[in-house]
Formats: sequence, C-alpha cells, structure tokens
Amino acid sequence: MIRFRLTELIADKAFAERRVVSLLEIAAATGIHRATLSKMVNQPGANVGTDTIDKLCEYFGRQPGDLLTYVQEGI
Repeated sequence: MIRFRLTELIADKAFAERRVVSLLEIAAATGIHRATLSKMVNQPGANVGTDTIDKLCEYFGRQPGDLLTYVQEGI
C-alpha cells in the first residue's frame, strides 16, 4: 500500500518556519481541495492523481519519494 507522508512534511515545514501550517493554507497555495488533503492525511491508501502529487512536491520543495512511501500489507 502507498502511504502519504503529508503529516510529516507539514510538521517539518511548521518546525522550520516556526509557525502553524494548516491544510487550508496548503489548499490555498496549491489549488488542491482541502477535502483531498484531509483524505491524504486520514485515509491510508488514499487515491490521488499525479497532478496533486506534483503540486505538493512543488509546495514543499521535495521529490515524490519524500511524499510517498510503500508499506507492504499483511506483514
């Protein structure tokens, strides 16, 4: 299963900038709907398009591998 590391990236950005980073702020900056971001944070294995991944990579200044991780199921 693919797992998004969005929560970790938000925490890293908040720590680096010494401020709160909200899903609403990310939604406004990227054009990604807040509900989509919420789904990525709260639903393991959420399905989103590559355009969403691209926008998040641009926003955080990271590569796709920093946003996604593969977790083998059934172990």
